[in-house]
Amino acid sequence: MAASDAPLVSVVMPCLDEAETVAACVREALAGLAGLDGEVLVADNGSTDGSRELAAAAGARVVPVSERGYGAALMGGIAAARGTYVVMGDADLSYDFSAVPAFVAELEKGHDLVMGSRFRGRIEKGAMPVLHRYLGNPVLTGLGRLFFRIPVSDFHCGLRGFRRDAVPRMGLRTTGMEFASEMVVKAALFGLSMSEIPVTLRKDGRSRPPHLRTWRDGWRHLRFLLLYSPRWLFLLPGLLLALLGAALMAWVFFRPQVVLGVRFDIHTMLGGAGLVLVGVQALLFAIFAKTFAITEGLLPEDPKLTRLYRVISLETGLLGSLVAVLTGLGFVLAVLLRWRAGGFQDLPVTETMRLMIPGVLFLSLGAQGLFASFLLSLLGLSRKG
Repeated sequence: MAASDAPLVSVVMPCLDEAETVAACVREALAGLAGLDGEVLVADNGSTDGSRELAAAAGARVVPVSERGYGAALMGGIAAARGTYVVMGDADLSYDFSAVPAFVAELEKGHDLVMGSRFRGRIEKGAMPVLHRYLGNPVLTGLGRLFFRIPVSDFHCGLRGFRRDAVPRMGLRTTGMEFASEMVVKAALFGLSMSEIPVTLRKDGRSRPPHLRTWRDGWRHLRFLLLYSPRWLFLLPGLLLALLGAALMAWVFFRPQVVLGVRFDIHTMLGGAGLVLVGVQALLFAIFAKTFAITEGLLPEDPKLTRLYRVISLETGLLGSLVAVLTGLGFVLAVLLRWRAGGFQDLPVTETMRLMIPGVLFLSLGAQGLFASFLLSLLGLSRKG
């Protein structure tokens, strides 16, 4: 089909054994396209119940997609779509495709992605399990809004519209149910324009259980949100642990502390040192992860990281590591001198451990810094002009 003959909008439905509902969905979508130049495309993901034939008989163009998964089916359908705009929705009668013109109207205003919101619209009785309605969707949407500052009220609504030429900019990769989250997150991260309209969620028309698995797919969504937010997965927890550990060490460095009759001493210092060590590791992981993700095109360029690489080089990292090692050696040397003064016999544990713990910590941080400097230099090679 020539570009001039391409339809304005393609309605894409992923399908896996939806013989009970797919034909009705296709007819409803075609009715929703009345007055619009559009097509209905069913991305079949390996149906064995006659869904393909039923969809084609109802007026859809059927595209087989061999790779299994919700996201894989949609990406196959989107790749085959010919419209300027794409409206996607499930083939189970849960979504009202008469809303297609509303999505097109928002896209015509210049938005790249238009989300449907079941929570701003209407959820019919029995259409959404209680666990999904009051825990799963609100929690995951809330985390998405917090992590990525996206003003969307329903991350997982399956009815949404977008410009087809915006898909390559998002670099979508997931093949499972987490595809729904990926599209919203990537659109925000790469600066696409988004809006939201209310939609209706109906009780689906299937007699079999849905493909969605509550805990498995919920975890996949959560995992995706965490992996695409090094700040919340590594940076902030690492900063919190490092600061808490350092505060505990400083608190008992000079003498034991007693609170409500409870004595805090070198064991508290040792615990604090462990927190600092883990916290610094997490901070380094944040930089590793962000650098790798940007280099691989998973995340957009970050001006803060670019400035960091201008300030921190292999040489400055090695210098900082050397300072940490020398500091650690200073603490350890003080313990060795006291040991020698006592004829290399038993040491006063409480006094010397106050020096030995920070000494070992600084030596460990110095070693970490040395190896991390080389790894960051390696990861940052492709970023240097």
